[in-house]
Amino acid sequence: MRKPRDFDAELKTLEDKARTLKERKVKQLGELVIATGADALDVETLAGGLLGLVESGDAARKAEWRKRGAGFFRSGKAEPPRAAGGDQ
Repeated sequence: MRKPRDFDAELKTLEDKARTLKERKVKQLGELVIATGADALDVETLAGGLLGLVESGDAARKAEWRKRGAGFFRSGKAEPPRAAGGDQ
């Protein structure tokens, strides 16, 4: 006969793992903000910029941002900021 499973213990283990993963994600996002220099922005500006990125439907612009982000991770440094608006 098989040993009965302890579903409560398994659920607690999964919840702990999910909490650990969420904490790691939050820490990494904070490190990314600092590494890019975005920590110099006020919270409202940073939130507005992120909301604009999420809401943007322009696939070409998102592809450009993805390319710049990939370059950042390859080089370990942020590219010099563009002029305000970034449409150059």
